Amino acid sequence: MAAGNANGVSSNGTRPVGPRCIALVGPFQSGKTTLLEAILARTGAIQRQGSVDAGSTVGDASKEARDHRMGVELSVATTSFMGDSYTFIDCPGSVEFIHDMRAALPAVDAAVVVCEADEKKIPQLQLVLRELEELKIPHFLFLNKIDKADKRLRETLQMLQPASRVPLLLRQIPIWKNGIVTGFVDLALERAHVYKEYAASEVIELTGEDLERERTARFTMLETLADHDDELMEQLLEDIPPPRDKVFDDLSKELRDGQVCPVLIGAAIRTNGVLRLLKALRHEAPNVEVTAKRLGIAARNGDTIAYVLKTWHTAHGGKLSVARVLAGQAGDGTTFITPEREVGRVSGVSKLIGQQMDKRGPAMAGETVGFGKLDYARTGETLTAGKEAHKPVAEIKPYPPVLAIAVSAAERKDDVKLGQALNKMQEEDPSIIVVHNPDAHEVVLWGQGEMHLRVAAEKLADRFGIAIEKRRPSVGYRETIRKPIQQRGRHKKQSGGHGQFGDVVLDIKPLPRGSGFTFAEKITGGVVPRNYIPSVEEGVIDGLKEGPLGFPVVDISVTLVDGSYHTVDSSDQAFRTAGRIGVVEALPQCQPVLLEPIHMVEIVCPTDATARMNAILSSRRGQILGFDTREGWPGWDCVRALMPESEIGDLIIEIRSGTAGVGTFSFKFDHMAELTGRTADQIVAARRAAE
Repeated sequence: MAAGNANGVSSNGTRPVGPRCIALVGPFQSGKTTLLEAILARTGAIQRQGSVDAGSTVGDASKEARDHRMGVELSVATTSFMGDSYTFIDCPGSVEFIHDMRAALPAVDAAVVVCEADEKKIPQLQLVLRELEELKIPHFLFLNKIDKADKRLRETLQMLQPASRVPLLLRQIPIWKNGIVTGFVDLALERAHVYKEYAASEVIELTGEDLERERTARFTMLETLADHDDELMEQLLEDIPPPRDKVFDDLSKELRDGQVCPVLIGAAIRTNGVLRLLKALRHEAPNVEVTAKRLGIAARNGDTIAYVLKTWHTAHGGKLSVARVLAGQAGDGTTFITPEREVGRVSGVSKLIGQQMDKRGPAMAGETVGFGKLDYARTGETLTAGKEAHKPVAEIKPYPPVLAIAVSAAERKDDVKLGQALNKMQEEDPSIIVVHNPDAHEVVLWGQGEMHLRVAAEKLADRFGIAIEKRRPSVGYRETIRKPIQQRGRHKKQSGGHGQFGDVVLDIKPLPRGSGFTFAEKITGGVVPRNYIPSVEEGVIDGLKEGPLGFPVVDISVTLVDGSYHTVDSSDQAFRTAGRIGVVEALPQCQPVLLEPIHMVEIVCPTDATARMNAILSSRRGQILGFDTREGWPGWDCVRALMPESEIGDLIIEIRSGTAGVGTFSFKFDHMAELTGRTADQIVAARRAAE
């Protein structure tokens, strides 16, 4: 490894040194996994380059990823290039699995945004770039599949620029021959290369029209750099060619400062452009010292700070925490803590290349490794080996879930196993949320979309060996009454010895919506002894658990106004039964009516999809309240509506279909509303049929 100083730059002061961690991010099916494969092949980490179609790649190696031919969780692979260690984090591109990317990003040094010249994917690209910009992570854009380009690069750049808040800085231009891209010109080095399939490109002399294009494009690049460098601006104005070292220093500085996003081109499937990308990362991407400073890490002497990028539960090795060491070093026996708890002692350190784990020695600052058996460590946590825990360097919360399924073990004997498996799945993927619904006796699995939940169900079956049954979660229907009544509830039973006797008179009235349930008593003269009144209330509550329509009863007032008792046969249980009987017999006479939960829904979507969102909302009994531009998101809108819970179930599927996969929504309970007519009759009939 190159010699370096305390600032993590090489001895000539121009190149960062030390282990680097680089995220590969970008829209769905843009070629991230193929690029990782090309990098590993080019650096000698694997003997030959696999392919996604053949299911032979290092990344996306899980059964679920292979079956669906898409990334469903991040992949980690460490390799070396020109003496430096690099760990690449291949992140899923689907918005449904974006939390894996978001949880890993804080600790990386830089990101390579893999994209292609596809206008339909620009909203997805904007989502990814926004995450990087918010976290201030330096990033390159790798324009992949350049061998299939059907438009000029300048046009492509103009198409992509609205997705980025910072200028897209063209670092290379393609060489065209007979309408096909055959190579590229490096604008910083002023050097032309012809692609060779699965081999290093060949340097050629630049002449004629290509030379003129290079001069024009290079000047544009230098002009953009000069926006943040007065000295370079003066040199350009005076027609003084800037020194090459000066150009590279500006490229590195403006990348790290988030002032530009350099654009490189290539075709990962042929390894074209991969070597130049690696060299750009080597010379310009910051290292762990810069990243630690960005994260505000203040490690005391001897302390080790690490950040957990991902958690896996392996079949034989137990829990594995993929972590980046940001300061100090950690090895076997290192004990980590967080501000809340001790998370455990490291039992084994592994170098990761996809699903392959190789035992290794202690990890130094900058290295990304797998720590074994940190049983209480969680994804996204900051770990400290020292006397006092470091504050969290990042807090990445999952986006609100948008789709749910109710799950249960197909066999009762697997109930406990299912609970354990769900806990492990939540550790691996915090964007899965498990909710226990006691009213419906359901375990509800919430996720980020249809594929997200499908993969979760497949993992339960394939990895944990649990057959499950899936169904739509129950809607939180309730019922109430429209008419008041006074009702006697009498319980009398004689069966030899002491009998049972309880007698109550209940005054039952409807309450305004959202009032819930109230109980009061107006007993005079001791007709119902004071010690039995709480039992009457318990009986009333029992009777309200399921009304005549089959649902819990709400917004109702019950007052105990009269009754009688027997000195021998009355008891708490007798009066509880009397209270329940009074309510059960009264409710059918009170004009019961069904209530359905109404939620406030907010959809965010590209502006050109807003009209479609309005149509979707209207078709689902939504009451549209209006829309505004989404703050801080040019070209996006936020649509608000009130919508019944029963219509929200699969709403996300229609939203994603109408927004090229990028639209989403959030919701929160607003109020209960009466539901009558045919729809209500069908709901009640379905409830009775299910009993």
